[in-house]
Amino acid sequence: MKTSVTSVEQMHQLGVQIGKALKPSDVVVLTGELAAGKTVLTQGVAFALGITGVTSPTFVISRIHKGTPNFIHIDAYRLLDSGVSSFTDLDFESYLPSSIFVIEWGAAFVSTLSDQYLDIKITQGDKESSRNLEITPIGDRWAGFKL
Repeated sequence: MKTSVTSVEQMHQLGVQIGKALKPSDVVVLTGELAAGKTVLTQGVAFALGITGVTSPTFVISRIHKGTPNFIHIDAYRLLDSGVSSFTDLDFESYLPSSIFVIEWGAAFVSTLSDQYLDIKITQGDKESSRNLEITPIGDRWAGFKL
């Protein structure tokens, strides 16, 4: 499924729409260049879950926002060249049953956490503020997913 946004506000709202469809054990993987809108989309997802104050966890790798369910935001960028080969090393799977995960730069790691996830790739659009998103449902959990 492909969609486009033309503003930060639309990216946030798209995150809200996605967030409303999520439940515990769900995983969303975001891929895109720096400043593509990954964190803004994540903030929208969190907003739909009643969570505010979400910032990029680039330097701490992950932030756990307590709630029902928990919201775990991971930025795996620093892990790409770190020697960490999977999320198993970081024990994220123990949080899976009670949490929703959004993982930036997580394509190389997600398979150790779940084989059911929503894969979202964000690329630059025609204009500076526009972004193109390709949303790919992976696994039975996401069969028939629509925005």
